[in-house]
Amino acid sequence: MNSEQIVSRAKEIQPWIVGIRRQLHQQPELMYEEFETSKLVQSTLDELGIEYQSDLAITGVLGTIGNGNGPCVALRADMDALPIHEQADVDFKSEIDGKMHACGHDCHTAMLLGAARLLKENEDLIQGTVKLIFQPAEEGGAGGEKMSDEGVLENPQVQRIFGLHVSADLPTGTLAARAGTLLAAASSLKIVVHGKGGHAAMPHKSIDPVSTAAKIVVELQTIISRELDPLQSGVISVTMMHGGHAYNVIPPSMELQGTIRSLTLDGLQHLQTRIKTVAEAIAAANQCAAEVSFPGNDYPPTLNDELSWAAGRAATEEVLGEGRVIEMPPVMGGEDFAFYTQRVPGCFAFLGVGNPELGATYSVHHPMFKVDEEALPYGAAIHVNCALRTLDELR
Repeated sequence: MNSEQIVSRAKEIQPWIVGIRRQLHQQPELMYEEFETSKLVQSTLDELGIEYQSDLAITGVLGTIGNGNGPCVALRADMDALPIHEQADVDFKSEIDGKMHACGHDCHTAMLLGAARLLKENEDLIQGTVKLIFQPAEEGGAGGEKMSDEGVLENPQVQRIFGLHVSADLPTGTLAARAGTLLAAASSLKIVVHGKGGHAAMPHKSIDPVSTAAKIVVELQTIISRELDPLQSGVISVTMMHGGHAYNVIPPSMELQGTIRSLTLDGLQHLQTRIKTVAEAIAAANQCAAEVSFPGNDYPPTLNDELSWAAGRAATEEVLGEGRVIEMPPVMGGEDFAFYTQRVPGCFAFLGVGNPELGATYSVHHPMFKVDEEALPYGAAIHVNCALRTLDELR
């Protein structure tokens, strides 16, 4: 089965892929709550006659295709949505208030199911094993780490893994990635500033955690601007501030939350150390106390293996055409695909779904995020061509 045949067949089943995507889009589920999503994946694999394991990392599914006589390649899709209320004007809008597939994981799951259908139809061509990883909790829950811990990369051992992420920043029919560091290491940030509450008209009788918290927010930025080498990359973003319930009362505490990014784990850990030191010192200077923590999971940087990127690029060019694959610089977003590539060589790439005529111009994590669904069969075809080409190369 050559790339032209793969693309042709993927386009033939486009309505089927789009139908799955829209069904998922209307019923978004947050991390580790993807029970209905998992059921849909399982029922689809049942219909296709594909063997699978379920209930991995709570809601994850691992499908297997091939004769097992040869190398093993994995394809991965994430399934969870975000706590965002959808504002996009689409006929299949989210039916659950406050939840939305604003990062395109509905597309990722649908594209991988499309690839599963194409691979199953041509299973006689698969000399080896293709694993289909449908994982929960990419959005902060480290689902990729938990799936790896539960053995999805073993028995048989995965030799290469590939993943796609839709991006409306790229036009439909293009793909972007690079060898080496593609995405940043990421961590969450929480600072609770403890002071002494009181009447807002008598601040001298209180110890104000609000003004202290404001000083901490401003001063944290100097870690980036004055301590990092200007040629290095780092981000400290405070995104939430909570404290108080009345306009005329100084609250006893203020809570700050945010995110930290670096292109290396060492860099991430350095920023964490400096944040703790700076926050505690500023709080002490203002007669407050700062409780600093980094809850959740530290995501490592996403690193693309050179051989995997070369194979993925060649396979993608066969699908999209010459000149449609772009070398991109690293970006400061984080991805838990990184947990897989800590263990096995792999390649992660961004698939263009941008189309201004459809309003598909908003970046991920935006309530107006849309995708050009014409891109979905290309994603399925890229998965298939990467798997078949890589199995041939590894034999």
